[in-house]
Amino acid sequence: MTKPFRFGLQLHSPIEGMSWADSARYAEDQGFDSILMPDHFHHQYGIFTALATAAAVTTRLKVGALVFGNDYRHPVMLAKEIATLDHISEGRVEFGLGAGWMKTDYEQSGMPYDRPGIRIERMVESLEIIRKCWAGDPFDFSGEHYQIKGYDGFPKPFTDGGPKVIIGGGGPRMLGVAARYADIVGVTANLRAGEVGVDAIADSMSAAYDAKVTRVREAAGDRFDELEFNSLTMATSITDDTEGTLALFAELFNNSVEEISQSPALLVGSPARICETLQKRRERWGFNYVCVQQDGGQGMERFSEVIATLAGT
Repeated sequence: MTKPFRFGLQLHSPIEGMSWADSARYAEDQGFDSILMPDHFHHQYGIFTALATAAAVTTRLKVGALVFGNDYRHPVMLAKEIATLDHISEGRVEFGLGAGWMKTDYEQSGMPYDRPGIRIERMVESLEIIRKCWAGDPFDFSGEHYQIKGYDGFPKPFTDGGPKVIIGGGGPRMLGVAARYADIVGVTANLRAGEVGVDAIADSMSAAYDAKVTRVREAAGDRFDELEFNSLTMATSITDDTEGTLALFAELFNNSVEEISQSPALLVGSPARICETLQKRRERWGFNYVCVQQDGGQGMERFSEVIATLAGT
C-alpha cells in the first residue's frame, strides 16, 4: 500500500548563520515532518540536549536520531533518555536504532569494534530490553550480551507502546532485522567496511536497492504493507542544470549519468524534476519518508517547494 510522502531534515549542528533553536524552528516552518541527527563522536552536537531543545522550541516537528549507535549506550539508559524525550516532546519522538558502523567512532573512543554479526545480535537484545523498559512492569533479561535483574523502567513513554522504531540497514542480515522489528525501515548502502568508501558508493546504485527491498519483503512477510520506507539522501542539488550536475556526479563516482540519476543517495534537478524523481522512487521502492541533509547539497532553500508539492500525497 502506498504511503503518503513526508520529509525529514538531518542536521549534526546548526544551519549556517542560525542558532540551533532557530534551525529547528526553520525546519518546522519549511514543512519538514522531522528533524533527525546522526549519532557519532565527531563534528556534531550532543544528541539528547539538541533533540530536547528542538522539541521544546517547536510544536509539530518530530525529533530523533538516524540512528542511535547501540554500542554507545546501555539499553536501560537509552530507554530512559528516549522516554524522557518523548515526554518533553509530548509524543513527537521517532526512535532510530542501529548496530553501530563507523569504525572511527570505535577507534577514537577505545571501544572494541566487534564483527557485524555480534554488533547486530547486541542491538536486537538491546531493542528487546528497551521495549521491556517501556512496558510498565519489572522484568529480568538474560541474554548473550546483557543481563537485567528486576528492573522497572521509568519513565514510561508519553506515547502508548513507545515511539515508532526506525531501523536502517544495507546488508541482508540487518535488513531482515529491520523487516521483523521496525515500524520504519531505512534502506541504506551496506556499510560493513566501517566507512563511506568505494564499496558503499557502489552499493548505493539502483540495482542494489532492488535487491534490498526484495530482502525486506521476504523477511517482513504479512507485515510488509504496514512498514514505512525511509531513504537518506546524501547529496541534494536543486538546480536548473540537471544534466550538467548529474554529469559531474557521474564523473565523481565513476558511473553513468543514467545510473547516478536513479541512485536514492542523490537528488538532482529543479523542484519539479525532484518531485518526479521521488514519485518514481516511491513507486519502485516504496520510499515515502525522504530525509535530506542541509549541508549535503546546494539550493536547499528551495526544498520547501518540493515539500509543498508532495507532503501528504
